[in-house]
Amino acid sequence: MTGGYFEIQNISGGYGSGRVVRDVSISIGRGEVVCLLGRNGVGKSTLAKLSCGFLRPMSGGVRLAGVEITGKRPSENLTQGLTYCPQERVVFDDLTVAENLSLMRTDRRLDEFEPYFRAFPRLSERRGQHAGTLSGGEKKLLSFVRGLSEGSAMAIIDEPTEGVQFENVVRMAELMLAQKEAGASFLVVEQNLTLVDRVADRIVIMDHGEIVLSAAASELDRRQILAHLTV
Repeated sequence: MTGGYFEIQNISGGYGSGRVVRDVSISIGRGEVVCLLGRNGVGKSTLAKLSCGFLRPMSGGVRLAGVEITGKRPSENLTQGLTYCPQERVVFDDLTVAENLSLMRTDRRLDEFEPYFRAFPRLSERRGQHAGTLSGGEKKLLSFVRGLSEGSAMAIIDEPTEGVQFENVVRMAELMLAQKEAGASFLVVEQNLTLVDRVADRIVIMDHGEIVLSAAASELDRRQILAHLTV
């Protein structure tokens, strides 16, 4: 599969000698949001890690803007314009909210985060608190804001809405769509169809480490999607 801004090409891999993902290809265009769905344990998060450098593929490769990035470290990929927001260990608990947001920046001022603070006032109220004192949903919001604020041309976001209240899910969608309109691309691993309905241009569904369905979001109804998400 070729022609996309971000291309996962026949990726296989997993942990140690265990193969979790099998020959998966996904192509994402500029300004496109692809939502990756599937039941728990089918390989979605593993694919995300293989795609951004946290795991090395057994075979296949990844290209960003036509440049091969397979095997590069996540920090290298970030400098090339690829952001990754993980499902687990999403924040540094011993740092404050403000420190989590500004950690990798030379300027520790938070002025540029004001639009995010307006969207998520709880983060603004808690900017001086240690991130470890936040609820699970608040940690997800913090990770999401940190990721979007990097302004990368491509972002892989794993389960961003886990534990997040409905109204904040809607705001997350609005922020993603604003960046999409500016040309940013997203691969979103998600179970929450509230977010998927609002942002997805295309839906890819995995099962047993393989893609079992890939189609434009407009071509699928909820029953078709749910049929793949339930046992």
